[in-house]
Amino acid sequence: MPNEISLKYGCNPNQKPSRIFLKSGGALPVEILNGNPGYINFLDAFNSWQLVKELKEATGYPAAASFKHVSPAGAALGLPLDATLRKIYFVDDLELSPIACAYARARGADRMSSYGDWVALSDTCDRQTAALLAREVSDGIIAPGYTDEALEILKSKRGGRYNVVKIDNDYTPSPIEQRDVFGITFEQGRNDARIDESALQNIVTENRDLPQSARRDLIIALITLKYTQSNSVCFAKDGQVIGVGAGQQSRIHCTRLAAGKADNWYLRQHPRVLSLPFKSDIRRPDRDNTIDVYISEYWLDVLKDGVWENFFTSKPAPLTPEEKREWLMGLSGVSLASDAFFPFGDNIERAHKTGVKYIAQPGGSIRDDNVIETCNKYGMVMAFTGIRLFHH
Repeated sequence: MPNEISLKYGCNPNQKPSRIFLKSGGALPVEILNGNPGYINFLDAFNSWQLVKELKEATGYPAAASFKHVSPAGAALGLPLDATLRKIYFVDDLELSPIACAYARARGADRMSSYGDWVALSDTCDRQTAALLAREVSDGIIAPGYTDEALEILKSKRGGRYNVVKIDNDYTPSPIEQRDVFGITFEQGRNDARIDESALQNIVTENRDLPQSARRDLIIALITLKYTQSNSVCFAKDGQVIGVGAGQQSRIHCTRLAAGKADNWYLRQHPRVLSLPFKSDIRRPDRDNTIDVYISEYWLDVLKDGVWENFFTSKPAPLTPEEKREWLMGLSGVSLASDAFFPFGDNIERAHKTGVKYIAQPGGSIRDDNVIETCNKYGMVMAFTGIRLFHH
């Protein structure tokens, strides 16, 4: 392993010189197997690696994450996919190993945001995962290892320039972190808060029935938030993230953003969306963008402009607002976590519309009573974790 790696530039081309190294002077825990990762690539790599490693340790399942701009677009466990999920994630023609299932779920949560992502895997990247990645637009990957077949596939991606990073699975960082801002050094203890089922013991609502599947999903959401730019809120269901609201100045905007993404995730499973008559030669990013527009309120404008002819063999009937509302009523059993307390019950009201049943948050607001009361109104289960998860 090298002692330092020189980078092309920092966050922007004018920010030079740029490198990564250990202040202790020791060898870095990473090795570049292909490509030339940049400053932001490594920020995504190290944050996403911590997320998937903690998910694997907390659940025992292989885990994957899809990162963009130092926040996850998706994160998931390697659980099998049913026929509908295989179709909406566009992997119904692939053989999927558990770690490949994890990445299919992570990328499929929000395919628009995952365009050009950084990938993190908790386990060795195998042929199946590499084959999935080979046809997606992605900047790079970090994993503890790669099979020979997987590495051969990945090295051929992006004209041989795809970034492939191997990390030492046993690397443990210093308990003290430092960084410089405006020429001034900040220092703090590393956020080593352990998130497991013990964080969900303090249930404060009338409904105290928290099934094992919900505990798993809340742990996924909480660990995801630990590596998401704050303020942040995360929706999870069936072993995967389905919506992240990151970097917002108000918590209600986090909740609205995450809920909107979760709604889109579920609307993509509508029979009308599954049967859209795409042309055979449409590019994958164009297809994803078109599905997003089809679900949105802008589709009627697209129909008027005749742009649909660029993508479909026949004119698709729109999903009416009434049809969307009726379909979304079928979304239930969703888990929701927040990186800090909910200050008002409006967050719970919005979450309820997206099928949220289970909530984990630190608690500690002067309006906790109002938030609990709103949860009780809808029969939700809410646990106070006592753990704030700000990440900046």
